[in-house]
Amino acid sequence: MRIMGLDYGSKTVGVAVSDPLGITAQAVETICRKEENKLRKTCARIEALIEEYQVERIVLGLPKHMNNDIGNRAEQSIEFGKMLTRRTGLEVVMWDERLTTVEAERTLIENKVRREDRKKYIDKIAAVFILQGYLDSISR
Repeated sequence: MRIMGLDYGSKTVGVAVSDPLGITAQAVETICRKEENKLRKTCARIEALIEEYQVERIVLGLPKHMNNDIGNRAEQSIEFGKMLTRRTGLEVVMWDERLTTVEAERTLIENKVRREDRKKYIDKIAAVFILQGYLDSISR
């Protein structure tokens, strides 16, 4: 069963997909949009990727505050998750994504990715960390 991981941002969505056995997460792409609330093309691309990879579940990052509160950004992610469930019929699991972007940035720096190029990769790498955290939790 393949699982999709998403890092939902104001203008981008990082996408990762598990291997068929659900052991590892691989980066797929970063979906970009011009305006925050223009989600039609973003959803259409996610639906195409779901079909292409035969995804059966979605894990969506939930950007909680460090004190565990849910702020505006997290509420927007929850609403996006509900919309994905309606559109795809798939279960959407909300996954705590605190510090995944920091971890993704650190990984890119360690791999000597130039600062100008990091924006291209950071969201899909964050999606990998979100999905891998979930995969590790269900394999225990």
